[in-house]
Amino acid sequence: MRALEDLRNALPEAAKDIRLNLQSVLQGGALTPAQRWGVAIAASIAARNPELQQALVAEALREVPAAVVEDAQAAAAVMAMNNVYYRFRHMVGKPSYSQKPARLRMNRLVQPAGNKVDFELFALGVSAINGCETCVRAHEAAVVEGGLGEDHVHDAVRIAATVQAAAVALELTDVAQAQPVAETFSAAV
Repeated sequence: MRALEDLRNALPEAAKDIRLNLQSVLQGGALTPAQRWGVAIAASIAARNPELQQALVAEALREVPAAVVEDAQAAAAVMAMNNVYYRFRHMVGKPSYSQKPARLRMNRLVQPAGNKVDFELFALGVSAINGCETCVRAHEAAVVEGGLGEDHVHDAVRIAATVQAAAVALELTDVAQAQPVAETFSAAV
């Protein structure tokens, strides 16, 4: 957990809560290690922070197979497309758009490398970050229908929210050093 620990320690005092939450949400709870790390990695990709993503992947590979990381990456990529498309349809609110086929490939949703329900959980975390109500509802339903409970959903969204907050916190200016925190972290590594 060295890279992740270094990154957590690089967070400024203004983000102390995020520093503590990032540690706690990645331990225990209702989720399996594969679910926990998959959501965290997918969320870090959605949050667009390479340092955070690299630290999470490095730590995850100590506990889970590479297929989990691959599915997390695929979930983040597919949701980047789907969240924009379905959020547009929802926001416009015209039935005519809802009747049009998406005609966008998303085969990975139905054929993940690993567990299908876990993939849906990863997609749920990304959709929460991206603010797509339609996708959040669809993935939450798929996760629950797949046998997971509300505690699983809740823990996944807590992880996604915390990872998003960590990505934002890494962009804060460290007042003491008068440069963005991410640059301070990169210089230390």
